[in-house]
Amino acid sequence: MVSKKQKANIAFIVFYTDVTTFVADGVFYAELNEFFQRELAAEGYSGCEVRVTPACTEIIIRANHTQDILGVKGRRIRELTSLVQKRFNFPDGTVELYAEKVAARGLSAVSQCESLKFKLLQGLAVRRAAYSVVRYVMESGAKGCEVIVSGKLRAARAKAMKFSEGFMLHSGNPAKEFIDSAVRHVEMKQGVLGIKVKIMLDHDPTGRVGPKNPLPDVITILDNDGKDEVSVDAPVSESKIAAEPAAPAADAAGAPEAAAAPTEAF
Repeated sequence: MVSKKQKANIAFIVFYTDVTTFVADGVFYAELNEFFQRELAAEGYSGCEVRVTPACTEIIIRANHTQDILGVKGRRIRELTSLVQKRFNFPDGTVELYAEKVAARGLSAVSQCESLKFKLLQGLAVRRAAYSVVRYVMESGAKGCEVIVSGKLRAARAKAMKFSEGFMLHSGNPAKEFIDSAVRHVEMKQGVLGIKVKIMLDHDPTGRVGPKNPLPDVITILDNDGKDEVSVDAPVSESKIAAEPAAPAADAAGAPEAAAAPTEAF
């Protein structure tokens, strides 16, 4: 029979294993994401997704230029697969890499952050580069956009500049669902600049370019196809004052005359 102490030890081992697995998965994804950021920055890397199946581990790379990731006859993606396999000790044939094009480039905060980073590295003015990103995001169908650039922009003293347009949420659960954000660091000659891009996505029932659920404060008026509506062709007035009850009508043969009041006897 298992004692209470043994049951507690078993429960602790199971809990410790779950926590260790959870932390290991997070470290694996973080290191993999950082590796792709360094290797695929020029290809417009926008994130990755890891799918674990019984047969193998599938890693889907989202980028703007998928053909550059594949390379000539798939040579580049085979090199990346080999590097990932050796770094994380995957057995042969148990990891596969796929390249997927970003559905809406203007609604991806990572893509726009990388775009702004390359514009600044090419020597474009901060204000012009930031406003070009904000305009492109709003033209792509976003509800709002915010770009923050901080560091030594012109003078020796560091400062932060914020460029925003449209509607933006900052708190609550909708801020987690509707806001896509990304942070990048740019190594300039005068120092390191920090870039933060936040994009407020719009409601999309299909879930491809935005959350399926609408905002909590959105009120939708349903249409019943005019089933309960009455067509009005002329002006109508309605009195809200209650009508007085009408006097009782006389009989058709005529009501008998009222008897005379009796006279008092003296």
